[in-house]
Amino acid sequence: MKFARSLAVILLLLLPFADVSAQTRGRRTTSPQRRRAPAAAGSAAARRNAIEVNTARARVVEQIKTLTRFLYVYGRLSKDLEASEAQARGSGAASEAAVFSNRTRTGLRSSLRNVREGLDQLEIYFRTTPQLQRYYGRVSGVAAGASAAEDQAAANRLDEAGRSLLRVVNQLADLLLEMA
Repeated sequence: MKFARSLAVILLLLLPFADVSAQTRGRRTTSPQRRRAPAAAGSAAARRNAIEVNTARARVVEQIKTLTRFLYVYGRLSKDLEASEAQARGSGAASEAAVFSNRTRTGLRSSLRNVREGLDQLEIYFRTTPQLQRYYGRVSGVAAGASAAEDQAAANRLDEAGRSLLRVVNQLADLLLEMA
């Protein structure tokens, strides 16, 4: 009997600890679920971030393609323009050359304006998209480079304008590398 009472007292003393340990285990099973919820939200945020960065990469690639196609055509046009102006000066047929020259320059200015506007939009996109703001420093100034090329072409410094656009392409390529 004495033994049974001692056992009962020990069990009664251990009963609160058994209850606490059961509560602790209960907390442990709910605790990881609480941790998983923020992790899931974090992974959703990471997915959104990755999607936004991939979209931005695609836009940068599109601008690089546009610029390189433009530079290919620009190089040819600028050389033809310079050659026709030199020929007109030498032969005295200024009126035909002047018409061709003016039409070509107008087309170049229009194309350069379109390029600059596209680069402006790219800069705005990087500046206003929270997931891309860390890359904004790399893209900042590309529109200014295109604007400088526009001014140089208007001042008949076609070679300098082409070089300014090449610097813009290089800047975009560096941005693309950083985003990878």
